[in-house]
Amino acid sequence: MPDIIPYNRRAAVRYAHRWAYGRNPLFYDFENIGGDCTNFASQCLYAGTGIMNFTPTYGWYYIDPENRAPAWTGVEYFYDFLTRKERTAGPVGVLANMSMLLPGDFVQLRLTKEIFSHTPIIVEIDGPPTLDNILIAAHSIDSDYRPLSTYDFQEIRFLHIIGAYKPNNEGILQ
Repeated sequence: MPDIIPYNRRAAVRYAHRWAYGRNPLFYDFENIGGDCTNFASQCLYAGTGIMNFTPTYGWYYIDPENRAPAWTGVEYFYDFLTRKERTAGPVGVLANMSMLLPGDFVQLRLTKEIFSHTPIIVEIDGPPTLDNILIAAHSIDSDYRPLSTYDFQEIRFLHIIGAYKPNNEGILQ
């Protein structure tokens, strides 16, 4: 079984604070073509793992706006990639309950649509984990230290990041 390398939660949260109200010029801003929330979430996650998965279609990577995996910018694809059963390179997470959450984990919200459509990152949990105490950063609408309770949503799910599978030099998991 491949080893899981640790997730640097502090680096992910630091990145979230740095870019919550701005845009990193290394990444395209998808705000006007569907929203930038999962792109921002992926950037934060990458800041905490440093590993992408360049598998066409089913991986998790960003090279430029035209050369990226659906999981980099798509809410459902992001979830599917993180919770995959295969031990392929890249970050890995599990569907979690509120008590498992830590800064650097992710929230997905089903707002008014039939599908989940928003992916904020948890930047702080201010006391016991409740919707009032879980503070997030996000793009689409830009936010930092926003209480989760301020969202009007139909459904919520949480993703706890375990770490990342790392390939060796030949692309084979170690």
